[in-house]
Amino acid sequence: MSGLRVVPIRLSGRERLHVCRADGATVARYDREAARVDLLSQDREAEVLEALGPFLSGPVTVGPPPVPTPAELARLSLHPDDDLAPNRPGEALLVDLDRRPAHRLRRDPRRRELAAQQATGEALDRLEAAGWHTLHSVPLPGGDLIHHLVIGPGGLFALHVLAARGQRVRVACPTVAVGRGAPDPVLHRVRAGAERASHALTAEVRPVLVPVDAAGVEVTEPPRGVRVVTAGELPALARLGGVLKPADVEALHATARDRTTWTRV
Repeated sequence: MSGLRVVPIRLSGRERLHVCRADGATVARYDREAARVDLLSQDREAEVLEALGPFLSGPVTVGPPPVPTPAELARLSLHPDDDLAPNRPGEALLVDLDRRPAHRLRRDPRRRELAAQQATGEALDRLEAAGWHTLHSVPLPGGDLIHHLVIGPGGLFALHVLAARGQRVRVACPTVAVGRGAPDPVLHRVRAGAERASHALTAEVRPVLVPVDAAGVEVTEPPRGVRVVTAGELPALARLGGVLKPADVEALHATARDRTTWTRV
């Protein structure tokens, strides 16, 4: 027996198998999707393949790890406290609810907003297989927030989520009304968030309003420069392309996930 053990590690939505020594040190990594085994200890190839035997499902490429790209180097040098990639959908609301719990006998609007952001985030995370990255709850100076920042082949999008839950949404630029609620000039904030993101990333970021669980969306005056997309239409983003190359997507994602990027806007 080689004494090596296989440990599954999930990172950025992808699972990799790490082959470790008894002391926990990693000697190899197996990426199923890429069908590649990265050897960190070249003299242990036979032992590594023996340990991975039950997990291999076809031919694999075996060799030293590829040279890191600039985006990967930036990610590796990023302090964990400054990394926004682990943020969950609705992260800011989750933190706020933890600090100020909802009253048991009252309806808390934060719960409705959280459910809408989580539903949107789950739909966006499923785009990862098509080459897209999503950052959730991106903080801006002054207490503002980008609910979801999406980066992929079709460009960059700053999404603002609107919790509607069975109510009709009426859009008349620059205001949006939900149900019987008063019109709110929310489109100003949606555009401002995208403009600040464009400044931070030095790239065009397009603003998107996402009504979630609305009984219907009525646009009486089209919003200037803002796309209105229901949560069910988000998978269509995967069909957009021709704007960014994969290397550009990775580089922009590496910049955007760094919290310090957003302190300048």
